[in-house]
Amino acid sequence: MTLTINIEAEAATREANNAALIAALDESSPGAVESSWVLDVINDAERGRWIATLGAEAIAELSYRFVGLRVVLLTTWVDPAARHNRVATELIAHVLDEVRESGKKITIICPVVGAFIARHPEYLDLIDRVHPGSGAYPQHEPAKGNHDEDIATFERDLA
Repeated sequence: MTLTINIEAEAATREANNAALIAALDESSPGAVESSWVLDVINDAERGRWIATLGAEAIAELSYRFVGLRVVLLTTWVDPAARHNRVATELIAHVLDEVRESGKKITIICPVVGAFIARHPEYLDLIDRVHPGSGAYPQHEPAKGNHDEDIATFERDLA
């Protein structure tokens, strides 16, 4: 069996998913982070993801990797049937609160997390100033210096 991946179609799907989630963030009032449902958020450390569940059903996830003292937030996914119920908002807030408690910093790859932080600046202090990530919003200037070793470590970790 041969598996064929259409990278352009996959990227377009991911961008459409991110746009839908960011639009759902826009629909909500800036101060509230709780969904209209009672969600449980579980850290599945073995698979590197936080999962939002409604009862026994997983309806959203935010994937991550640890790199040194940072948590790299990779992608957010919400079941289309669960969108517009503040699920992404509550999941991201829970994750960021947990990261804050751990004393770690974040690197943002996921644009949905970046958009959330733009709407909730109380989380800006969590962004690693040296490695803010491509999804960081607002954009931060990286610290000066040679960080080739950090990049190599990150790439090895993702492999």
